[in-house]
Amino acid sequence: MTTPLIIAPGEHARELAGWLARDLPAEALVNPDDPARAMREAFQGGRALIGLCAAGILIRALAPLLADKRAEPPVIAVSADGAFIAPLLGGHNGANELARRIGWITGGCAAVTTASDTRFAVALDDPPRGWKLTNPEDVKPFAAALLRGETARLEGHAPWLENSRIPFADDGALRITVTPEKTRGGPDHLIYHPATVCIGAGLSRGAPSEELAALVRKSLEEAGLAGQSSAAIGTIAMKADEPALEALCAEYDAPLRLFSAGELADVDAPNPSSIVRAETGSPSVAEAAALLLAGKDGKLIVEKRKSANATCAIAIAPRPLTHPPGRARGRLFVVGLGPGDTDMRTPLASRALSCASDWVGYGLYLDLAADMAQGKRLHPFPLGGEEERVRHAIALAAQGRDVALLCSGDAAIYAMAALVFEVLERGGASDDEARIKVEVIPGVSAFQAASARAGALIGHDFCAISLSDLLTPWEVIERRLKAAARGDFVTALYNPRSRKRTRQLARALAILRGERPPRTPAIIASNLGRPGEQVRVLPLADIDPEQVDMLSIVLIGASESRAFKRGDGRAYAYTPRGYAGKAKSS
Repeated sequence: MTTPLIIAPGEHARELAGWLARDLPAEALVNPDDPARAMREAFQGGRALIGLCAAGILIRALAPLLADKRAEPPVIAVSADGAFIAPLLGGHNGANELARRIGWITGGCAAVTTASDTRFAVALDDPPRGWKLTNPEDVKPFAAALLRGETARLEGHAPWLENSRIPFADDGALRITVTPEKTRGGPDHLIYHPATVCIGAGLSRGAPSEELAALVRKSLEEAGLAGQSSAAIGTIAMKADEPALEALCAEYDAPLRLFSAGELADVDAPNPSSIVRAETGSPSVAEAAALLLAGKDGKLIVEKRKSANATCAIAIAPRPLTHPPGRARGRLFVVGLGPGDTDMRTPLASRALSCASDWVGYGLYLDLAADMAQGKRLHPFPLGGEEERVRHAIALAAQGRDVALLCSGDAAIYAMAALVFEVLERGGASDDEARIKVEVIPGVSAFQAASARAGALIGHDFCAISLSDLLTPWEVIERRLKAAARGDFVTALYNPRSRKRTRQLARALAILRGERPPRTPAIIASNLGRPGEQVRVLPLADIDPEQVDMLSIVLIGASESRAFKRGDGRAYAYTPRGYAGKAKSS
């Protein structure tokens, strides 16, 4: 389950929200601008949702989205004092168990109404973390038989089942089998696989995904083990970015865990190799990684197996691994927040912010996402020092953390994404830093927001040019301005003016005015998506550089761009694409 989201529509539940966010743990969103929208976004994103509000608020917000109960995430209503906890949706997808956890924290009553949960104090189709049910389609007839008075016999060991109120008997007509071995169930036979199978893998650089997957499948098959019991895939840290390992983790729904060469070398593996030592610094990778995952009481079941480009080994841990040892592959999300308004932040950006444990960014950008910052480790930086900011984010991700590098607008437009890849390509980073996963999360850029606020000025071909000559020589900027002017592009001018750079905008306007009619529509937009937002449509000839500041963007139309006033008195600017001419010719 992803990190649950707590939504408290009012300030009255702020203390309870913080308490639950710390102890569950979860993310808390207190008094959002649009609680119903936040609830719908969480639900559509598959996140467990905890509303510190009346159940009716959740029901009215989510009712239009209800479709398949088997796919619905947990939705729980909690009274503002924490006394009553009602799982409304997703009872068998984790809501009942989550409601009980909330009740343990608050001392409140979890109002679980699912028949089998109430009768037997267990959710048969929602096993706890570290266990997987292989035949969920058989739970309904199985539970119905229990409710009719049938007894069950338990084969294997599972404390969460043993401590339930299921009527177990040695001669029970129903069976529950707990095993890492591959076996089949049915309507009268449930199979639970504990997460005890530890897969160690080694591979050559660029090894085919299917080759590694086939080797692991064959090894599991010959050992009689079920892939659903996979607890983790372990390997040496230098192989963290191998696509074959990522595909293997996806196939077995198991996390990747990384170990250093030194950690692996300390393991007494049965089949060491001098060739592997020379290549990696450790005489064993697959066997050593499997044994490290399984722990000191683990047992190697499958010794090293080899294919042309891969190796694997399998160990069994004595108990399910809910938090496998080793380090995760770090992820860096370069997140575009949009102009600043939470309504213009994409759901994908919100998910990345929620997923990340650490946020890195210019202080103002961190403030733009303050509504989601509770429980995050914040790493604020002053304006400037962009490379230092990027390197800090990369270093955090190299420790195995999920890190968000926050940018305003779009992360890849005059923001940090390009610098991240430049730093990684330039070299000098540690091996762990070089192998982090990077995901660029797009956002609404300032030129998009400005055009949309004033109509559709970028309705036809356009370009964007930054007037900051801190990193780009003015001669280069001027050459690009002249090309844009001659090419008749709608032109967005980023970084048009600051306290120190006062002449660049006037020079840019002179170039564009030389190729545009004086009445060409232009837009000056300031503080987009933030308090004090101002958007003005005016002729190119009337732009006064003194009216532009460092929080503004300027858009200059093309020769075909138009501006007009509507009945509301507002001026709108747009650039036609030629549909009128097409209609005349048809």
